[in-house]
Amino acid sequence: MIDRDSQLQKLQTLKVIAETLNQANDLYSMLRQVLQELLEVTGLETGWLFLIDEKGDYQLVADYNLPPALTWDQKKPMCEGICWCVDKYNKGRLTRAANIMECKRLEDAIIYNWGETNCITHHATVPLSAGDEKFGLLNVASPNKTHFSNAELALLESVAYQIGTAIKRIKLVENEQNLALLAERNRLARDLHDSVNQLLFSLVLTVRGTQEMTDDPDLREMLTYMQELSQEALNEMKALIWQLRPQGLENGVASALLNYAKVLGIELEMDVQGVIDLPSKVEEALWRIGQEALNNCKKHSGVLKSQIMIRVTSKMVTMKIKDNGCGFHYVEGQKIPSLGLSSMKERSEALKGTFTLASEIGKGTAISIEIPNREA
Repeated sequence: MIDRDSQLQKLQTLKVIAETLNQANDLYSMLRQVLQELLEVTGLETGWLFLIDEKGDYQLVADYNLPPALTWDQKKPMCEGICWCVDKYNKGRLTRAANIMECKRLEDAIIYNWGETNCITHHATVPLSAGDEKFGLLNVASPNKTHFSNAELALLESVAYQIGTAIKRIKLVENEQNLALLAERNRLARDLHDSVNQLLFSLVLTVRGTQEMTDDPDLREMLTYMQELSQEALNEMKALIWQLRPQGLENGVASALLNYAKVLGIELEMDVQGVIDLPSKVEEALWRIGQEALNNCKKHSGVLKSQIMIRVTSKMVTMKIKDNGCGFHYVEGQKIPSLGLSSMKERSEALKGTFTLASEIGKGTAISIEIPNREA
């Protein structure tokens, strides 16, 4: 009877988890929901999920009912430092569900008096994988529980495999969507280049030719004004095509921004520190933010000079953009004063980053972006 009840519980757990995973499209909300459901149906008290990238850097992406000792300062103990389960995972020594004798994070909490541990000292850890791909770790624990049975570990392995498969599915969908978006941008850029851009170029030439056919000063003045407008529209169209399909982004974001500055006629001073080998979403965000900042410099600063500094470490990417133009009045904490600046902030925060704006009339504008160096 005990084995039958245990088997029924396992099947019910897998059914509940599978239903959640099949309906999910957002990775992080899916992981949080699945973790909570797993703990509820198994009677375990707490758990957490790490995603671990190819560099071995981990990210806490979901947790449930962590003890106070692990939640202080925005869960700092769970987001920094080393632990035995992640270390074993990175060394390739963790391929199946395993009992971990003690949790180093909780051990440190006791040593350094971080707070109440709720009598949790041990946890089981299970790698998240799908086929040959590895994604991270599932950890679960309960007060005074120092051992997990083989049946419990087998159930956790089954759930972890389901989670790994769902992660792979979501990542494949995201890649397909990104490729479709890129293809659409390229198509739109080609259409604009082949139609509107060529029409504007023809208009510039037509107005220029018409000027040479008349000696009427009023007409020549009007044609000059039309030529200036059409040339400005042509330049705007070139910049728009550039935004849709940046030339040089395949050589890195720094190269693309230098090329874009040339299109705008801006003298750009670029300072790069560290090796730029960035996840595609991070590189895309830096490109779009830098692009908008250069546009603002061109249109509003009153100067055609700008400086960009990019600093890359294993954990963080920092980009600072500065001009010495006219600036504007802005007090930190106030509402962002323009749609373009707001979009920069939104792009940064969408990747768990930060956006800082500083500007003062007569003293230019400085923007600082910090984004974690990982897949978002």
